[in-house]
Amino acid sequence: MVDPKTQDSIPHVVIVGGGFGGLYAAQALGNAPVKLTLIDKRNFHLFQPLLYQVATGIVSPADISSPLRLVLNNNKNTQVLLDRVTDIDPDRQLLTFGDRTLSYDTLILATGVKHHYFGNEQWQSIAPGLKTIEDALLMRRRIYGAFEAAEKETNPEKRKAWLTFVIVGGGPTGVELAGAIAELAHSVLKNDFHHIDTTEAEILLLEGMDRILPPYAPELSARAESDLTDLGVNVQTKTLVTNVTEGAVTVRQGDTEKLVPARTILWAAGVKASSLGKVLNEKTGVPIDRAGRVIVENNLSIAGYPNIFVIGDLASFNHQGDRPLPGVAPVAMQEGKYVAKWIKDELCGRTHAPFCYHDAGSLAVIGDNAAVVDLGWMKLTGIIAWLTWVFAHIYYLIEFDNKLVVMLQWGWNYFTRGRGARLITGEDSLLTITPENLGTKEDLPLPAVKR
Repeated sequence: MVDPKTQDSIPHVVIVGGGFGGLYAAQALGNAPVKLTLIDKRNFHLFQPLLYQVATGIVSPADISSPLRLVLNNNKNTQVLLDRVTDIDPDRQLLTFGDRTLSYDTLILATGVKHHYFGNEQWQSIAPGLKTIEDALLMRRRIYGAFEAAEKETNPEKRKAWLTFVIVGGGPTGVELAGAIAELAHSVLKNDFHHIDTTEAEILLLEGMDRILPPYAPELSARAESDLTDLGVNVQTKTLVTNVTEGAVTVRQGDTEKLVPARTILWAAGVKASSLGKVLNEKTGVPIDRAGRVIVENNLSIAGYPNIFVIGDLASFNHQGDRPLPGVAPVAMQEGKYVAKWIKDELCGRTHAPFCYHDAGSLAVIGDNAAVVDLGWMKLTGIIAWLTWVFAHIYYLIEFDNKLVVMLQWGWNYFTRGRGARLITGEDSLLTITPENLGTKEDLPLPAVKR
């Protein structure tokens, strides 16, 4: 514990971002002789790997969210600030947020990434991505709203468009979304409507490369595609999206271009770094990659500024293997712990080894009893992989009550094929569903989060 009377004379560590990297760094510095400030634009940590389950009504937002003050309430040296950092002065060691500034001795930036539409930002309102709770609630509104609209539609062509779901991007998020929507249509909702057959819904998963889950071993990609096909997903690889409009997506396959009528288009095709990456580039000259991620040194600091660290999805770490580390939660967790240890070692005069990521494996779920797991030394599929995925995600949820609630919810859903969190929220509860009133995430009320 740090004596408050002496805090002005001890190093001030500031962490910007309460995701996996920032939170794990803050937890690891809880007993260090430093003054610690964590700044985030949200007052909660979000378990992003399960956002697709909020979008498809499997769990509620509060089940995968943990208030930062609650998680860090045993850190006697830690202050949590709810704000958005807009500027950095690395030479004067100052951060700007709102109408005030804050000085630091050591800075850890962990502000993550956002959706990347590759220069087509106008598609965002039509094809939402999945990075925040508001994104997930908007997706949930559009997915369930589409079935409701189809129930009332008498024109067969328009009804088919409402029952066509296009997911752009065949990475883990796209695969998990496609599988969850397919289970909705073919299992969960099949007895809930009188005028439509939900099993006739068409779920299209589009991937520009020659296989889905490109970072995985080819045999796992093939198994994932096979499992998705069994669920009723139409997987189309070597397919590029050339245009997205209200009610349709244009795709190119080789030299052939076609228009696909679809009322629900979901984006899982790419990410780019938060705006602080560009700010850091302009203020320090540190290079950034094509996605705006900051290229870091082998200890996660930036060139010329050894007291500034960049971790998580915002960092491009090129010192291990032939390509940067992937933007996944385990990387951010290990980087957060490493930087915390580096700071502690520095205070004690100990030497530091470069950061080295220990890859425990990659996991992607397709549906009940179907997943793919690559542990490096062993590859798993089917129910064993699915159980591995389940226990890994339960283990890494932050709070015990989240672990318990999600585990019970999954168990109930597994045996009953029900999804109790399938609420359609928004103005007028969508009494009259049209493409226009399916809205944007700005229209949605802020979700309730546990205190």
